[in-house]
Amino acid sequence: MTDEERRASNHPRPEMSPADHAELALLLEVASTPKPGNVDRHRDHADLRFEHFLTGAVGSRPGLELAERVEGDDPPSIGDAFDRAVRGMSQQSGGNTQFGCLLLLVPLVRAASTDHLSPEGLTAVVEATTVDDAAAFYRAFEHVDVAVGDPPADASALDVRRGADAVPALRDRGLTLADVMAMSADRDGNAAEWISGFERTFAAADRVVVDDDPLTDRLARAFLDLLAERPDTLVAVEHGQERAKEVSREAAAVRDDLDAAEALAERFLDEGINPGTTADLTAATAFVALERGVRL
Repeated sequence: MTDEERRASNHPRPEMSPADHAELALLLEVASTPKPGNVDRHRDHADLRFEHFLTGAVGSRPGLELAERVEGDDPPSIGDAFDRAVRGMSQQSGGNTQFGCLLLLVPLVRAASTDHLSPEGLTAVVEATTVDDAAAFYRAFEHVDVAVGDPPADASALDVRRGADAVPALRDRGLTLADVMAMSADRDGNAAEWISGFERTFAAADRVVVDDDPLTDRLARAFLDLLAERPDTLVAVEHGQERAKEVSREAAAVRDDLDAAEALAERFLDEGINPGTTADLTAATAFVALERGVRL
């Protein structure tokens, strides 16, 4: 045994926690490239830069730790953990960097912390949410501006852009956070994950785990696969459904060629195409892959 090996055996490396993996997943998502249309380590947007995402990831840490805390008689709620994570994320000058990522990571961290990181475990976490969780979710919208579509005509009182002003309507109707997600699932890719047991996240993580390239390359390919498979809901909000479908077709054409994806990344950046929901799913994919033993 070498001196270095002896020192390592005397001081074993501590196992990373779910909160560690969630923070790392945020960092790996933005470091992966190319992810056409997204900020990554090679590309900034005019008003949103790589450094803002790094800062947002670190700032979200206290909320991720709340999601991880499951011991005791009164563990922090999912809603409070999410609200705290978003508040910490928002403490940088770029604005909204990772709201959607955190919406996926907080329940994933909670499930992993109870050793139930599976579709069934996530379904149990979601079904256990309360009206108070929904209220905290709405309050989180007051920390940053989030691009969302208009609600159905009969749900204007529940528009998330109203923030805390919508909480009385939530309480009057007795809507849990799971109920809120179910109402949005046909229009929002992250909400669809919540009510499907994180189906797309786990499927993408399965592909990442069996690959053996650098993890940032694996995640770039996961992003392209996810975007090719289903139109991005943020692109649909900002540019319409037909353009979102076209973006998915363009991603499908380069999904097996990261060099070709570089050119698409430059074009999407010039055109203002930002598949942000797909980036959220990529961060969630990174978390599950890390929890399943992918090493760096």
